[in-house]
Amino acid sequence: MNQSSKDGPPGWGDEKLARYEKQVRFTPLGRDGQVRLLQSSAVIVGCGALGTVQANTLARAGVGRLRIIDRDFIELDNLQRQVLYSEQDLGQPKAVTACQKIQEINSQVDCDPVVTDVDFTNIESLIDSYDVVLDGTDNFETRFLINDACVKMEIPWVYGGCLGCEGQTMTIRPGITACLNCLMLDGPPPPGTTATCDSAGILASIINLIASIQSLEAIKLLSGNAEAISRHLQVFDLWGHRHQQIDMTDLRDRVDCPTCKQKQFQWLSGDLAGHTAILCGRNAVQLSFPERPMLDLARLAERLAPLGEVELNPFLLRFQVGEMTITLFPDSRAIINGTEDLAIAKRLYSQYIGA
Repeated sequence: MNQSSKDGPPGWGDEKLARYEKQVRFTPLGRDGQVRLLQSSAVIVGCGALGTVQANTLARAGVGRLRIIDRDFIELDNLQRQVLYSEQDLGQPKAVTACQKIQEINSQVDCDPVVTDVDFTNIESLIDSYDVVLDGTDNFETRFLINDACVKMEIPWVYGGCLGCEGQTMTIRPGITACLNCLMLDGPPPPGTTATCDSAGILASIINLIASIQSLEAIKLLSGNAEAISRHLQVFDLWGHRHQQIDMTDLRDRVDCPTCKQKQFQWLSGDLAGHTAILCGRNAVQLSFPERPMLDLARLAERLAPLGEVELNPFLLRFQVGEMTITLFPDSRAIINGTEDLAIAKRLYSQYIGA
């Protein structure tokens, strides 16, 4: 992260800092911390419930450069908790729409939308040169991948997860604090063994709380106040009025973590990665094909038009097949709505798009 003098770079006078006046008056941050924020950068991986709150908070705080990564598009039931989106945005890519909203909120922020699926083939290039990574994802496979990449590249990141009205968060500084693998040495829970947002639901209040804590931890790191970050796994049950702080200070010393101690990056190597995912609460399957060439969506739309209803925009193609909807992205990735059966999803892709 770029460091600044107290007065900041040329041209960064009081007029540029005026919108942050109330933040600057907070003594632990101050003017110098605000200038550091304006020079800093953050990646938000996943811009759904957690990610929209993070993006909104960091943009308003004045983080200079944001990269927002999301593979998905906006649906009606997202609006209950995904604060950057409105009814007019339905069907649009989340990353692109989020950056458009951020530019309206704070034109000083340089926002880079990336519509892609984060996997072991691209994560290092996506987070390289950024100062902090925030977890806005909804699955442990991606979180363990973020953990591998951030530990390897020595980039701090902030984990967060929510379900029902419960949530947890932990800040990870590679080489200094425990990492996610220290906390979960056996890896993520096996599929089907834990509740999902489809079965347990989710309330916006816990999202706002966890994402706000994540954002504040990032602001501490980016403003030069890393010593103020939490050394605890923070666990909240808002419905039951419970808050637990689990001290993580000595965990890294107590466990022989394969990631941050042995430097074994199994998720990053691709050994544990999958190219399919059942999307939480969506009755949908995602298929990813990182090895395939880019799709010509316009040409594909012409081919599919006689077979069913087709919608096309610069970011995606949506094709209706009976009760199923296939949404295609230029990187060959597809989301098949209307089934959680991987075999059916793969068959539809092969039938209409190609093997």
